[in-house]
Amino acid sequence: MTTPWTGHALSTELETALAAVRTAGLLCREVQASLDPGALEKKDRSPVTVADFGSQALVCKALGEAFPADPVIGEENSAALRDPANAATLERVTDLVRARVTDATTDDICTWIDRGAHKEAVPRLWTLDPIDGTKGFLRGQQYAVGLALVLDGEIVLSALACPNLGPALDGDRGAGTVMLAIRGAGAWQVPMDGEAAAVPLRVSGEADPALIRFCESVEKAHSSHDAAARIAERLAIRAEPVRLDSMTKYAVVARGEAEAYLRLPRSAEYREKIWDHAGGVLVLTEAGGRVTDVLGRDLDFSHGYRLEENLGVIVSNGRVHEAILAALEELEIGRF
Repeated sequence: MTTPWTGHALSTELETALAAVRTAGLLCREVQASLDPGALEKKDRSPVTVADFGSQALVCKALGEAFPADPVIGEENSAALRDPANAATLERVTDLVRARVTDATTDDICTWIDRGAHKEAVPRLWTLDPIDGTKGFLRGQQYAVGLALVLDGEIVLSALACPNLGPALDGDRGAGTVMLAIRGAGAWQVPMDGEAAAVPLRVSGEADPALIRFCESVEKAHSSHDAAARIAERLAIRAEPVRLDSMTKYAVVARGEAEAYLRLPRSAEYREKIWDHAGGVLVLTEAGGRVTDVLGRDLDFSHGYRLEENLGVIVSNGRVHEAILAALEELEIGRF
């Protein structure tokens, strides 16, 4: 099938990334479907742990085979999985991966996971969040598998699998969507399953700050809800915030279902991890949006696994970005 990226210099990388996050997303979907409805209340993180490791193993295996010289900055390593006390978890991860890679051994799986243990900046690297949105996953709601290629500190390609996001944001369980982007070439969405044509992504054209819809994290620990409410009041925003987990918020803004996503800092010391944003940033900017920190600085992915030079993250359709930054400054949010 001819795609919008057919013939592009990074087409092989994008096809590899698409196949990898699709496979990982389907593994995560299988684990989520088997969840005990009381897992969140019981603080049982074992299902998401299994899905995290399985997802990272599959993506890193695909990247290692296609691009053996490329390091991966990921969220997990296999140290805990190799502990004999976690033998049951390793067995479950092995079963899930073997359902997709029949000859995989436990050593293979741990080696693939450890491919994602890189932390330092190099000229060419991938960054992976095998499951972004742990609580959303455990609730049976939104989560994502985010993958991006970074060249000389700039994101040039991303693939963001949202296994529960349908063609439109409608409830917690859609059919699954993958968002794709190549720097300078555009952003698209394709279904998690099947071979439907890629649909171009475009942000909303709304320019009146009072009419915007904004997303924020469900978990208060991830962003200051109180500060977001103050911004909404300052801008006279009428709509209630849309609260959902993970980089799926980037996808929702990129396709025009909201105009902004605020991840506001709760301290001067905290720095965001690159894997929590890289998969979504390029999708959003290639769809016509803008991403900065709370001080209006572009996100700097040249410092290894953390956004060392940035504080918080502000995502918008671009047209209301300056109004949001002005409100942040007036309210002294992010000025520690």
